[in-house]
Amino acid sequence: MLLHETIQTSDAGETEACGARLAQRMLQNTALPSFVALYGDLGVGKTAFVRGFASVFSPGAAVRSPTFSLVHEYRGNPRNLFHFDMYRIDSEEDLLSIGFYDYWERNGICLVEWSEKIPYALPEERIRVLIEKDDPSHPESRRITLEQICEEV
Repeated sequence: MLLHETIQTSDAGETEACGARLAQRMLQNTALPSFVALYGDLGVGKTAFVRGFASVFSPGAAVRSPTFSLVHEYRGNPRNLFHFDMYRIDSEEDLLSIGFYDYWERNGICLVEWSEKIPYALPEERIRVLIEKDDPSHPESRRITLEQICEEV
């Protein structure tokens, strides 16, 4: 059965916990894709989600947004994490220049913020994480949708 669920969070801590729960599931079920495509507006909590995820694979890692460096690598056990930010990526050439596809072959887990910027570069099998602000009267409230994608070519 494919992963598909929606989770309501009320603050950044709960968003981090959601990321940690996905990481735990991936530890327990190695059949889940090792590519996590994150979607959502600026400031919605994508990096908080990654921080929670990293707390499972790479405890103590100082997770921060890779906006200017484009990728941060966190040593992990049993797998390393590769945290990308595609906000400044404009073309396939940009992806090639940072070695984006090479990371896939390193047996780690790729977590990619701003995946909507690179739809042409996403693998057929991935986990889609959509984070949305969902209640204007509660600015920290989020709806997080996790969905396993298996596209046919």
